[in-house]
Amino acid sequence: MGQQLAQQAVAMLDGPAVSYGKAAIVGAAGDMEHGGAVIHPRLGAPMRAAAHGGLAVIPSNVKLGGIGDSIDMPLGHKDDPWSFDHFDTMTLCVPDAPRADEIAMFIGYATRGRPIPRCGSGPAKK
Repeated sequence: MGQQLAQQAVAMLDGPAVSYGKAAIVGAAGDMEHGGAVIHPRLGAPMRAAAHGGLAVIPSNVKLGGIGDSIDMPLGHKDDPWSFDHFDTMTLCVPDAPRADEIAMFIGYATRGRPIPRCGSGPAKK
């Protein structure tokens, strides 16, 4: 499923994938680890493959929630974890999910960083 979702998401972009992220909201009958199990073990490799790279860790977020709850999905550069221009989030929700026994999973790609970034780049220097 991860491979198919990742390929479909990248195919919808108007340019190459530069950043990515993933998130999950676990319904009240579940556990946060259920969300981690959905987005970590088998989703990373297909997301990296679809983006033609992926040296950096894929930013992610998991939480417990109820119907209509939102989650902030972090985004980061696929190859450069220190590209501050690509640090971003998307607030996402599904109006009728997750029910108590469901997990809402999200993946996202971007073709660029934030518009008008002003954070600088690279780790802070002493």
